[in-house]
Amino acid sequence: QVQLVESGGGLVQAGGSLRLSCAASGSIFSLGAMDWYRQAPGQQRELVAAISSGSTTTYADSVKGRFTISRDNSKNTVYLQMNSLKPEDTAVYYCGAILRSTENPQIPRRYWGRGTQVTVSS
Repeated sequence: QVQLVESGGGLVQAGGSLRLSCAASGSIFSLGAMDWYRQAPGQQRELVAAISSGSTTTYADSVKGRFTISRDNSKNTVYLQMNSLKPEDTAVYYCGAILRSTENPQIPRRYWGRGTQVTVSS
């Protein structure tokens, strides 16, 4: 079994910072791209940032210059440093990963974490 577990969410005032972490564990054969999505109430889930296995990064326009995604391959962990937070960043943040499990190493699959709430007060 593969698990993605997020941590680091919470309540912060506008202008503040938070750092999200997501650790992948279990029967991992190889770990590929990892990413962060978010979903606000009544909104569709949207991509926030992604990082390839080679650490190439992609960001949504709304977070460029404020958020930084990084990964530690030795720990199978991805991070999202969020600075200059705005009330519109309020959402549940989900970690995602494309990986091959030891049970089925030939087929990469996407896995999701359960999400962590980020609330930014004005």
